[in-house]
This record gives sequence, C-alpha cells and structure tokens, in this order.
Amino acid sequence: MLVEILISFFIVLAGVFGLVGSVGVIKLHDTMQRLHAPTKATTLGVGGVLIASMLYFLLVKNSLSFHELLITIFLFLTAPVSAHFVAKTYIQAKMKQEELPGSEGEFGWAIYDDPPAYYDQD
Repeated sequence: MLVEILISFFIVLAGVFGLVGSVGVIKLHDTMQRLHAPTKATTLGVGGVLIASMLYFLLVKNSLSFHELLITIFLFLTAPVSAHFVAKTYIQAKMKQEELPGSEGEFGWAIYDDPPAYYDQD
C-alpha cells in the first residue's frame, strides 16, 4: 500500500511538472523565456517518471534496473548543456551588444573567450 502511494506520488508530481513545462512553452513570449520551461519543468517531469519506474522495479519486482538511472543521468547532463547552446545562439543571432548587460570577460559577450587574432600581436 505504501509503495503504491509513493510510486503514484512521483507519477503525479511528474505529470504536474510536465504540464507546467508544456504550458510554459505555449504561454511565454520570447525564446529566452521559453527556454526555461522545457529545460527545468519538463526535465523534472521526466525525472519523476523515471524515479517512479526505478521504485517500481526495486520495490515491487525486486530487481534493480540501471536503465532508468542511466536515462536520468543522461537527461540531467544534456538538458543544461543544450539550453546553454540555445541561449548562446540566441544571443549571437538576435541581440546587439548594447542590449546586453555588462560582462566580466575581457572581450565582452564573445562566443569564445579567445582573444581576436589582432590582439595577440605584440
């Protein structure tokens, strides 16, 4: 009884996160705003389903399943990286230097932190 409640809790929680992420993609106006919905809420939604699946196999079927663990690790490693790439591409393609806040980097909001070729000539 307690096992079913725990598994059901994670499935419902995953559904709520998935719904919030889906509504966020539809309702938010800008690409940079929409970026947060799938990378945060939907990632947690899929993570909740994977946790529920791991608990089911561990507590009900009495077997340890590494597939869900590997999928969870892959998901939580790739979602921030892909969001970072989308944000950097958006900054490079759509925004002007004047629109960006100040940067602590020596070369401003550069895609690469390498100095320009003419800068190295001493």
